[in-house]
Amino acid sequence: MSAHLTQEPQAGSDGTAGTVVTTTPWTYQVGPGNAHPEHPRPQLTRPRWLTLNGLWDYVGRDAGGVEHRGEAILVPFPPESLLSGIGRRDENLWYRRTFDVPGEWLGQGSRVLLHFGAVDQIATVWVNHQLLGRHEGGCTAFTVDITDVLRPDAAQEVVVRADDEGNRGTFAVGKQANQPGGILYTGCSGIWQSVWLESVPAVHVTDLDLEPDLRGFDLVTHVAFPETGADAGVTVDVSVTSGGEQVASARGNPGQRLRLDVADPLVWTPDHPHLYDLTVRLIDGEGGVVDEVASYTALRTVRVGSDGEGPPRILLNDRPVFLNAPLDQGYWPDGLYTAPTDEALRFDLERIKALGFNSVRKHVKVEPMRWYHWADRLGFLVWQDMPSLPVVLDNPPGPQPPPVEVARARFEAELRAMLHQLRNVPSIVVWTVFNEGWGEYDTVRIAEEVKAVDPSRLVVAASGVNCCHSHPDSGAGDVYDDHTYVGPGRPELAPGDPRAIVDGEYGGIGLVVEGHAWPGEPMAYEMVGDRDRLTARYVELSRELEALARDRLSGAVYTQLTDVENEVNGLLTYDRRVVKVDVPVVAGRNRAVIAAGSAD
Repeated sequence: MSAHLTQEPQAGSDGTAGTVVTTTPWTYQVGPGNAHPEHPRPQLTRPRWLTLNGLWDYVGRDAGGVEHRGEAILVPFPPESLLSGIGRRDENLWYRRTFDVPGEWLGQGSRVLLHFGAVDQIATVWVNHQLLGRHEGGCTAFTVDITDVLRPDAAQEVVVRADDEGNRGTFAVGKQANQPGGILYTGCSGIWQSVWLESVPAVHVTDLDLEPDLRGFDLVTHVAFPETGADAGVTVDVSVTSGGEQVASARGNPGQRLRLDVADPLVWTPDHPHLYDLTVRLIDGEGGVVDEVASYTALRTVRVGSDGEGPPRILLNDRPVFLNAPLDQGYWPDGLYTAPTDEALRFDLERIKALGFNSVRKHVKVEPMRWYHWADRLGFLVWQDMPSLPVVLDNPPGPQPPPVEVARARFEAELRAMLHQLRNVPSIVVWTVFNEGWGEYDTVRIAEEVKAVDPSRLVVAASGVNCCHSHPDSGAGDVYDDHTYVGPGRPELAPGDPRAIVDGEYGGIGLVVEGHAWPGEPMAYEMVGDRDRLTARYVELSRELEALARDRLSGAVYTQLTDVENEVNGLLTYDRRVVKVDVPVVAGRNRAVIAAGSAD
C-alpha cells in the first residue's frame, strides 16, 4: 500500500493488527501534500512556521529483528496504520527527510526551532549529522533548537530514530498493545503527531501561564534570552480582545504575574463557550516589537462544593453542573492513534454535541493540541486521563534498576509533562491519574502532587476504584469514580466525605453493523440486535441515571462514543459512517439528565 491511497484496502483474512476492514469519510482526502497542514499549536502561534508533515524516507526493524528498507512513510501517521503507507508494527524506526529554511529566517539573531507533537516512545534527533536531542515519553511534545547546525544555501537534513517496545516496555501506553484484543487495541509507534519548523527572535516568548477566574485572569509570560544578557529593557505587553474589541490590557516584565480584569466578563460554559483572544508582545527599550504571539483563554472555574444540606457537587462557575460524557478512546481505523484530518477531529466532537452531551472523557490518551482547541471552541467539559502503565511488568533481580521502578519514574515524568502541556486548555476540568488499578501505586501521594501542581481543576485519583480490589479506595482526590457495567452504578460515600460522586464508566451496549466492523469476534457488555433496541436500552439506562443525578451523582461517562476494533459498544461505528442510535431521542435524554443534575 502507498502513502497516498489510490484504491480501497482489503481486510486481512486473519484480522491481525494493521489490517483495516474499512476506511473513514476522510481517508482519501489525505496525501503527501496535505497531511495535517494546520498550525499544530493554536494556543501559541506565530506567522513564521512550516509543516514538515508529508513523505519521509523510512527504515523499520520489526519485533522479530527483520529490517525493512527502501520505504516511504507519511508523517504523522504511525507505521501500523493504513494511512502511513507501511501497515506494519516496528520497534526500531528511522525517519529521514530534507527541507529548506526560508532565507528570511536566517541571520539577525533569529532562531529556528524544530517541534514534535509526539513520538512514541524514545526519540533521538539529528540535524545535518549533529545529535541535537533525545526525548522520552510517547504522549507529550518536545522542541529542538536547530539554528547552530543549519547549512547556508543548502538543503537541511533531519533524521529521527524512534524506539518503541509497546506494552512490553516501561512507558505509559494506555490502551495500546503489541497483541491487541478485547479492551486493548493496536499499538502505535514512532511519529504520530505533527512535525513543524518555527522561526523565532533570539529574545522570544517560550510559554504562557494562564490562571482564569470569573472576572479575568492572571498571566505569566516566560521569555528566552540569549546568553549575552540582552534582556535589558524588554517588557511584556498584553492585549485581550472579544469580538475584535479590546476588553483588557496590561504591561509588565517577563516572568511577572500580570492581572487582567475583563470589562463585562463573559464566563465560559458548554452552552456558551466564549473565548477571549490574546496578543502578547515583547517590547524593547525603544518601543519596537521584538516578538509577538497569539493565544486565547476563557473565564471559568471548577470546584466541588455543597450548600450544607445536599451532597457535594461539581460546580462550574459556582453553579452545579452534571458532567454527561461519552468515553472517547481517540482511535481511527485508517490512522489508528492519529485522526485522518483536522476535520475528522472536529467531527467527533460535533457528533458528541449533537447527541446532547456536555462533556467528554478522553480515555488514557493525550490528543494533539488541535483536539483541545475544538473542545474549547465547541464547548465541552473534558475529563483528561493520564495514559496508563502496562498492567504487568516483570521485576527480576539484578544490578540494574527494576523495570517497575523505571516505569514509575517515567510515568511521573510524563504525567508532569502532560499537566504542563495542557494546563492552559479551558475545556479541561478533570485530571484522572489512574484507571481501574492499571499500574497504580502511591495513589494518595501522586493525587496530592497533581492537585498541588494544578489546584484549579478536579482530580480523580483512581477511576473505577470499586472494581480494583488490589487498590481499595484511598479517599484521595476531589471525586469518587465508580465503574459499573451495564449499570449505571449507585455509589454512596460515608456522610461527611467531601468528594463528589460520578459514574466514570457505565453502559457498553453493543450492536454489530454489518460492513462496518473490524475483523475478529465482536465484544460488548451486553449485545442487542438492532438500532431500535439499542436506542431503547440507552433510554432505560438514561432514566435511571436521571434519578441518580437528582439524588447524588455529579457526572457519568457512557461507554462509548465509537466502536474501537473488536469493541462494538459505540454510539457510532468505528468508521464514523453510521450513527447506531436515534439521535433526537438520545440527545433529549442526555439533556434531561444534565438538567436534573444541574438544577440549583
